[in-house]
Amino acid sequence: MYLEAIALRADRGTSTSTITFDRLQNDHDRMGPTLLVTGGAGFVGSSFAIHWKKRHPRSTVIALDNLKRRGSELNLPRLKQVGVQFVHGDVRQASDLLGLPHIDALVECSAEPSVLAGYGAGSKYVVDTNLGGTVHCLDLVARDKADLVFLSTSRVYPIAAINGICQPSEDGFRIDPNVSLSGASQAGIAEDFPLDGVRSLYGATKLASELLITEYADMHGIRAVIDRCGVIAGPWQMGKTDQGFVLLWLARHHWDLPLQYTGFGGTGSQVRDVLHVDDLCDLVTHQLEHMDEVHGRTFNAGGGRANSTTLRGFTELAEKTTGHSIPISASSEDRQGDLKLYITNNARIQQATGWAPKRDLNTVFSDSYTWLKEHEELLRPILT
Repeated sequence: MYLEAIALRADRGTSTSTITFDRLQNDHDRMGPTLLVTGGAGFVGSSFAIHWKKRHPRSTVIALDNLKRRGSELNLPRLKQVGVQFVHGDVRQASDLLGLPHIDALVECSAEPSVLAGYGAGSKYVVDTNLGGTVHCLDLVARDKADLVFLSTSRVYPIAAINGICQPSEDGFRIDPNVSLSGASQAGIAEDFPLDGVRSLYGATKLASELLITEYADMHGIRAVIDRCGVIAGPWQMGKTDQGFVLLWLARHHWDLPLQYTGFGGTGSQVRDVLHVDDLCDLVTHQLEHMDEVHGRTFNAGGGRANSTTLRGFTELAEKTTGHSIPISASSEDRQGDLKLYITNNARIQQATGWAPKRDLNTVFSDSYTWLKEHEELLRPILT
């Protein structure tokens, strides 16, 4: 079901002898490989598609998106400007993927990313998108023996287990320094943190997708890497209360709109780390260019302890960045699925690739706010 398809290159067949990015990254004498980015008009997907196309102009880059999220349509001119080809399709429809020409790699950014998805409403969309969509992506990857970078989530880690190791302090919640639990330390949450427990439908569909990727990779001989991402922020994110809170914080301060601390006493003590989207693009680029080094691995990827603060701290950053101060109300009622704290332990991925975040929280906020001000007339009806 295509509503729109733009200039896809001719099908090169389904030979198992694919051209891979790591073999061609420095080859400027021939046409580069074909990269598909699902969720390609979304915040992360569009950012990466543009990032890759600029770095590898000879690559064919296809962005597929259903444009469900309001504001994603604003990314279409950006994609077109750098030569990324857009396909209006849906990962829930197998034919939208299997009707594409041969690809050499897929970066899977499509998702219903809300932790609240399915709570008090139907679960079909989140399950069909995040799990059914993964199956359709994997069928395409298996068909073409393509490489896969799968953007998973820190939400695969169980809610009660994380909240259970946290204790209050003057500076917000912190991990109990006396905790004795695999994957938990003052550096944050590592990949060997226990996975037993409830994690939200969003987290469950992503974890189930991770298991399927492992099976498909073994069965079909494909190369794949999984990145469990925490909070990501930066320009071109359409902030909402349940996803994209950095832009939401900035928008509320910029337009003097109400804001509320929700849950855990309404004190704004919850702690999160934040990763600049450009740092994530750097990471995924490195993985595609060095797939043999990361194939079969699962990594946490986030801002880390140095780029973490409380909700109160995010308010201070928003006030500093915008020059505006707004009243913030409080609701002590806990919200389903909320975490007291999440900080990424990046030790495994740094050891494997040398990657670490380069951009701090001040940069995240300043870059995001500059973008908001430059496009505020377009963004006002979306972010307010």
